[in-house]
Amino acid sequence: SDWTVARVVRKPYTDRPAPPFTRSTLQQEANSKLRLSARATMQAAQRLYENGLITSKRTDSTTLSSAAINASRDAIERLYGKEFVPKEPRLYTTTVKNAQEAHEAIRPAEGFQRPEDLRSKLGDREYKVYELIWKRTMACQMEDARGHRMSLKITDGRAVFQASGKTIEFPGYLRAYVEGADDPDAELADKEL
Repeated sequence: SDWTVARVVRKPYTDRPAPPFTRSTLQQEANSKLRLSARATMQAAQRLYENGLITSKRTDSTTLSSAAINASRDAIERLYGKEFVPKEPRLYTTTVKNAQEAHEAIRPAEGFQRPEDLRSKLGDREYKVYELIWKRTMACQMEDARGHRMSLKITDGRAVFQASGKTIEFPGYLRAYVEGADDPDAELADKEL
């Protein structure tokens, strides 16, 4: 039979990074990515906090201090390039009623030490939780990811086949952090650039 392309739809998209971690979002992402229970995640976070590597682990706030924003933007430019730093810093607000606004979001402590620089000093679980926090903090101050979504419908009059996909034209924050994925580079490799 004769097959025809019945429909092609191509639309641009923009994905924005998620805000920095709160206690509950850290627990959810650590469970999803690292298969850690909430208790195991908070124990690792407690050890990181005690060693001065992260800010308060008990917070409902997504706010970052101006010093943290500036440190992350400097690190992004140094590690990823100037094109990954947005013109204006990203500011997040908490929509949770009664949130503890006295604390910042969970983020690396001053100095924003890279995870690989701490590898030999941390246990495996603490390293993985720190890496998660570091990447999410970097990503939340990076440019949006941009590309196109495409859907295609092919038919012969009786049967219909549909396919859809996504092309990434500029990875933006995905270069540092892909929510729900273990490895941003592998996730990007699975998508067409």
